[in-house]
Formats: sequence, C-alpha cells, structure tokens
Amino acid sequence: EVQLVESGGGLVQPGGSLRLSCEASGFPFSSYAMSWVRRTQLRGLEWISTISTIEGFTYYTDSVRGRFTISRDDAKNTLYLQMNNLKTEDTAMYYCSRTGIGVIPSADDRGQGTQVTVSS
Repeated sequence: EVQLVESGGGLVQPGGSLRLSCEASGFPFSSYAMSWVRRTQLRGLEWISTISTIEGFTYYTDSVRGRFTISRDDAKNTLYLQMNNLKTEDTAMYYCSRTGIGVIPSADDRGQGTQVTVSS
C-alpha cells in the first residue's frame, strides 16, 4: 500500500521558515520523481516543486523559486521542502506526491497533507 505522510506544517509569521517532511512507503521511492503541491481556496491544487530521481534535478513554480528548496533522502524514503521567507499567500495545505513536473496528483498519489498558515 502506497503511503505518503506529510509533517512539519504550522503557523508562522511572514518572513519566517518551515521545513516540511514526507515519509514514503509501499513503493520504490528512489525510482520516482517526487513533488510538492498545495491547495488554496483561491487556486485549488497547485504544483510547486519537483525533484528528479538519481541526479536530483529540481524544478519550481515561479512564485516559490528562490525561497523554497526541495530535497530527498532516498536512504530514509523521505522528501523535504525547506520554505524560507514565507508570505501570506503561501498559506495552504501542502501535499507530497509521487508525480512529475506540473502534474496535479490524484488523491491516490498524494498524502493527507500538512497545513501551513502564514500570518502575523
């Protein structure tokens, strides 16, 4: 059974940082490109970042490039998202998914999510 469990969300002030984690199981993690997507009321599900297998090439949507960093630890089957200089518009439910660049995952390919709230 595929399982993706996100953690690390919370309430943070604008300009602050958070590090999200996603523990994966039930599939060969190192063989999959992995992504982060987020859901807001205004924009629905939005792809924000992908990391490839092996070489670890990274890709970002324009709104987070330079502020967010995606990484992976294949030995721990874990995906990360370091989020710096957070803005109120980053408030969303964040999901990890085993999908590629720009793909909006189905519920079967993403976790339950972790809430990030950016507010003063």
